[in-house]
Amino acid sequence: MNAPTPPEAAFSIAAVERDTGLAKDTLRVWERRYGFPAPARDANGERLYPPEQVDKLRLIRRLLDHGRRPAGIVGASAEELAAMLDSCLCPQAAATAAGREDGLLQLVRLHRSVELNAALRQALMKQGLQRFVADTVAPLAAAVGEAWMRGEVEVPEEHLFTEQVQNVLRSAIGAHATPGGRPRVLLTTFPEEDHVLGLLMAEAMLVPEGAACLSLGTRTPLADIRSAAVGGGFDIVGLSFSIAYPARQAIDGLLELRALMPDEITIWAGGAAVRDKQKRLPGIEVVGGLDETLAALQAWRAVHPQSM
Repeated sequence: MNAPTPPEAAFSIAAVERDTGLAKDTLRVWERRYGFPAPARDANGERLYPPEQVDKLRLIRRLLDHGRRPAGIVGASAEELAAMLDSCLCPQAAATAAGREDGLLQLVRLHRSVELNAALRQALMKQGLQRFVADTVAPLAAAVGEAWMRGEVEVPEEHLFTEQVQNVLRSAIGAHATPGGRPRVLLTTFPEEDHVLGLLMAEAMLVPEGAACLSLGTRTPLADIRSAAVGGGFDIVGLSFSIAYPARQAIDGLLELRALMPDEITIWAGGAAVRDKQKRLPGIEVVGGLDETLAALQAWRAVHPQSM
């Protein structure tokens, strides 16, 4: 028999929710309905999830984001889930492979931050800001994300990647900034959302088009978002939701923000947590990707020609 997982190596239910983006209630329902996950209990009766179950839950979360239903995947083995994920990723294979073939992912794995920064800046010079985001940053982010989900990249490497990309993007965005441009776009995330890269990628696509962007950074309370948007005379509020952010929480927060916000201020929402959620978000524009960000900008300008 396998030795039990030491308590210090196991994850609490709160840690699993943060790690995978799967809500605590969802984990409990699956436990009752499907028999997985199957956590142990500590001396106080609290659930403890072994690392191999958390790894499997990461794969399940990725498949849910690709449209799979829980009933068809929760009972599958980790090997079966990985094969399903490979089949889902086939349309993205060329983009993800670009990040790997450039050797950038290897620099992330090896913690070679200086070389990674230099390679990113060289790609930026060759491609220009928008192509750099679309052709280098986005595929590399996908490759890092997939490697992290498979356990091939740890948290420190993911943080190294994010920090270096942020440094390069912020410098380039500053060089392209257009004070007084329209629309005026306020960018931020909700409380408990720490991932800033989606905001920076959107900003990097918008500023070369003449939009004036201001980022509040991450974890902004809803009341503060409204106050900043109204007080600053912003036309659009853009919010980013990473794969780790619970979709139900994102939807509830967006609907609450829409109710707080004046009708004339447009709300854009992007990121994996809200992908394909447009029907559940009336009055909010779900922006599915970088190309859709530019399409959304053009649509706004078509409706507001007097603002140009």
